Amino acid sequence: MDTTMYSSFIKVPCLRQHVLAAFVLSIFLLSLCCSAQRALAQSGNIFGVTIDDPWFDNEAEKDAIGDALASHAVKPTVRVVFDECMYPVDKCVAACVECWDPSDYQQPLENIASAAFVMGEILDSKFVTYYSVAEYIERTNEYLDRFADIVDIWEIGNEVNGEWLGNTTEVVAKIEGAYAAVHDRGLSTALNLYYNKSCFYDKPEHEMFTWVEANISPTMRNGLDYVFFSYYEDDCENVVHSQEEWQEVFDALHVIFPKAKLGFGEVGTEQADKKAEYMQRYYSLNIKGDYYVGGYFWWYYRQDCIPKTTALWSILNTILLNQEGRGRSWLIPVLSLLL
Repeated sequence: MDTTMYSSFIKVPCLRQHVLAAFVLSIFLLSLCCSAQRALAQSGNIFGVTIDDPWFDNEAEKDAIGDALASHAVKPTVRVVFDECMYPVDKCVAACVECWDPSDYQQPLENIASAAFVMGEILDSKFVTYYSVAEYIERTNEYLDRFADIVDIWEIGNEVNGEWLGNTTEVVAKIEGAYAAVHDRGLSTALNLYYNKSCFYDKPEHEMFTWVEANISPTMRNGLDYVFFSYYEDDCENVVHSQEEWQEVFDALHVIFPKAKLGFGEVGTEQADKKAEYMQRYYSLNIKGDYYVGGYFWWYYRQDCIPKTTALWSILNTILLNQEGRGRSWLIPVLSLLL
């Protein structure tokens, strides 16, 4: 047999094996890239950001919001803060000189939902006191009627143990009414507390755990899907809690809400030179326990991370890539076998 033919006879099958392996590997890697966002949803982890201003004046602004969200390493959950004056004109409340129809949220929500999961915040904490119990529940139903098919998680109460929300009995009635409205429709519920151990408050009964123990019913303790809490170092003597301290906080919260997924409901800072540091500190926390889903919901995402060419967008995305890398450590031996 011709030696050249013999050499080709030996090399071709080997070459085919390498080509096949390369093809399989490329398909495998492509599927990993394409499924990164789906994997987040399946795992239950939440990479949250807050957009308190979802509006856009033109297509360029609309695209900038959608592109920033869609380009992250994992699919985000966007917490949209529903404005206190976005309420039917004929039902305008004392907090507003003028009201606008909530249907104006349709396009901004659809734009966000095209690239992210959506969590709707019924009303920011500082405006809760301006709504009566009946108005708060009616507001909840207004938004449910309009956006139940777009919003994935409903935040029924924001920073509810804060002293600024008004009479505690009324606050409890508001969140219980909102919880029932959402839960009865079979939708996901979230409650956001305010972690204030190191923060200024006048009344000891508003300390987060004290307030929860005294005011959250067994029905909600066992029925809420998510329980989050806000923490702002700027408002709390600039206290930085350690990984171990946060682990203790979440473990204690898990005892009270044994069926809920837990995480941070708001973090952020107005100090421009501290933003990157804060992002790294919170989004990189590694709390142990199947109950922990992350959250975080950086309050200033619209201001800091849109468009995606901003430095803080890149910093946040790098943090997420690093987290994804830790979660895919099993990939190295698999690639070794394929190669």
